Amino acid sequence: MLTTVVFDADETLLDLRPAVTGGLVAVLDEMRRRAPAASEVTLAELESDWGAVFGDLRTAPVAEIRRAALARSLARAGLNDHLDEVVALFFARRFALTRPFPDVPAALATLRSRYTLGFATNGNSRTERCGLAGEFAFEVYAHDNRLPKKPAPEFYAAVVAAAGVPAEQIVYVGDSWEHDVVAPRRAGLRSVWLNRHGLPRPGDLMPHAEVSSLADLPAALAALPAALADLRVDEVGV
Repeated sequence: MLTTVVFDADETLLDLRPAVTGGLVAVLDEMRRRAPAASEVTLAELESDWGAVFGDLRTAPVAEIRRAALARSLARAGLNDHLDEVVALFFARRFALTRPFPDVPAALATLRSRYTLGFATNGNSRTERCGLAGEFAFEVYAHDNRLPKKPAPEFYAAVVAAAGVPAEQIVYVGDSWEHDVVAPRRAGLRSVWLNRHGLPRPGDLMPHAEVSSLADLPAALAALPAALADLRVDEVGV
């Protein structure tokens, strides 16, 4: 019996990309205000700085990764001494612009009448800063109490503990194939892949359901078998 629906945050519930871009635009404007050399720096270069540092810091808190990326950006114009204020500027703008996708409010309202709802993320999108305050019965954040990020098994164990029900009664919904389909299934949860862009499935493992919009999620959940044992072998995967 499915009792609990847990959501990833960024790019699942929250339209993060415009907010991040807006934060970087604010940073670039500030850099150009402070240093003539920054006139040669581009937004594309600032965007690339995240990828340049992410590999070595992928298990670190998101705020730490962003700080390292911004340090790299500031170094492009010799503005290293202004890191603290630029980090504050970026996050103020990023959170001011972060909004749920349009399909989120109605989907949550419908689901709340049938299921317990949870919020569990690797990132720093706290619900109260992103237009989602009060929407969930519980929230789980990587790095709180030293909790490792997805796809670490400990993350999903924390989700199960927060939900207070067996893993097989929980479905995890998200956009990441590795974090929101493969890893939850290995932890004994059900999974729904939110595939907003119609991407091909990147592996043989099957989600329990796939939707292109959260508007389709209530019907998809209602169609799931009552128990994991009801799934065919080819649906369960490995």
